[in-house]
Amino acid sequence: MTDREKQTSMAETGEEQERILVVDDDPSMRIALMETIRRLGYAVQGATDGTEALERITKFRPWLVVTDLRMPRLTGLELIKEMKARAPQTAIVLMTAYGTVETAVEAMKLGASEYLLKPFSMDVLERAIANLKAGREEGIGLSQPIHQVEHRALLSQDPGMVRLLSTIEGVASSQATVLIHGESGTGKELLARFIHLRSPRAHRPFIAVNCAALPDGLLESELFGHERGAFTGAVIRKVGKFEMAHTGTLLLDEISEMNLALQAKLLRVLQEREVDRIGGRDPVPVNIRVIATTNRVLYREVEQGRFREDLYYRLNVFPVTVPPLRERVVDIPVLARHFVHQSAMRNGLTPPVLSDGALAHLQRLPWKGNVRELENVMERALLLAGQGPILPEHCPPERNEDVTIPLVRASPPTNGSLWEMERDLIFKTLARVKDNRTHAAKELGISIRTLRNKLREYRDGEHSASSSPGG
Repeated sequence: MTDREKQTSMAETGEEQERILVVDDDPSMRIALMETIRRLGYAVQGATDGTEALERITKFRPWLVVTDLRMPRLTGLELIKEMKARAPQTAIVLMTAYGTVETAVEAMKLGASEYLLKPFSMDVLERAIANLKAGREEGIGLSQPIHQVEHRALLSQDPGMVRLLSTIEGVASSQATVLIHGESGTGKELLARFIHLRSPRAHRPFIAVNCAALPDGLLESELFGHERGAFTGAVIRKVGKFEMAHTGTLLLDEISEMNLALQAKLLRVLQEREVDRIGGRDPVPVNIRVIATTNRVLYREVEQGRFREDLYYRLNVFPVTVPPLRERVVDIPVLARHFVHQSAMRNGLTPPVLSDGALAHLQRLPWKGNVRELENVMERALLLAGQGPILPEHCPPERNEDVTIPLVRASPPTNGSLWEMERDLIFKTLARVKDNRTHAAKELGISIRTLRNKLREYRDGEHSASSSPGG
């Protein structure tokens, strides 16, 4: 240890500071890491290799160890294994300049909490430490992490989901293409953003394309771009999503909906890393990471001749399956409480108590719409409960194919009334689904008939208000 490191560790071993141990055989890297951590307000010590780190753990008692992978005497993976045997609650961040998917997976299996690919900015390290600390302060432990993605949460206490998130944290630091399988509403796009924000490309563009939302001709132009005059209506040159995502991440959402002709062009881009604009002369090189999602079993689509086998293998470098909510029932209480709290904050309300009866009821439901459906249900339950606790009757029935959920009867609208909040929720849902009443009713958990009746009430209420004196 250098004199500077000794001075730092001697000055910062007081009981009032939380402790972090840095393990790296490169003195300059070790000092830079220690200085960054010290400025964050932590007590910090350094070790030159894994063997020295084990000697310091008992006396220094760090809550977090940041370690290199390749070191003499004891490697980073060997250190993780030893540390988990001696101090299983200690969080571990593994750093390496030799990152592979296999190394990341192995590190996560052994118990690493984060996996950082060198070179990385100190902002990346700060964010990793902040995330680990936030998870610990939420009171759900290192084995039950909370991850924030653009103010939305990936919350889980389900062992399988926790293992998935831990593995994804490591894979995120690599350049591997990720294929995410899962039912609608499980959070596939959220997981893709999570991967991007944990990657070296975090500060570069994240571009998402919904392959199911665009007709084939328009999707081709959206992905690859076109030159002016390439076809009727092409009055200006358009840059495609591949070029927009240059140096960043491109999400191909619901990739199974892409037709075979476009699949062939996509395969060429992934192989050659260059894009041919429609009507263009020269290919445009792109540097991107691709993440694809699908709600279908993609290899079955290959067997049915609806998806190219060569493209499937190109995308299926690191496959991930997000379990449906009904298979992670243990997560329903923590997710429900989170969504109630978020909805209350959005609506300017005090978060209500979620009764045990309501939680038990929620855990019996099939959740065909998964986490997205649960989020919508909890917002509606909050509004129906008013100022009281959320009870089972505020949640959808166990069979809700076409059951009318009792909503608040129409009453003269008053400022901030439950009637107004219910009306606003329905209008917001309609706007989100582009006025598709079938989809809106499904998201709201009510029948089409009830939705029509509520809209009629709102129209009548607005007419009465406009006809009243002074209106």
